[in-house]
Amino acid sequence: MNNYEKLLEIVKQSEENFNKFYRNGNKQAGVRLRKNMQAIRKYAKFIRFDVQKIRKEKKKKTDKKTSLDQVSLFS
Repeated sequence: MNNYEKLLEIVKQSEENFNKFYRNGNKQAGVRLRKNMQAIRKYAKFIRFDVQKIRKEKKKKTDKKTSLDQVSLFS
């Protein structure tokens, strides 16, 4: 859950710049908002790869169990 909380923190940090840019037309807030969006993108990519890694590890454990079960059935 720590990854989710970190992502929410980054999104909340960009809220002020979002409002300044879209409501007030502040160009500098737009630049900061783009930087915030880039940070969100990088962190989302990190989370994506982490999820993929965990899924592969779980699949390997499941495959090992299955192969062991098959061997024990034929012994």
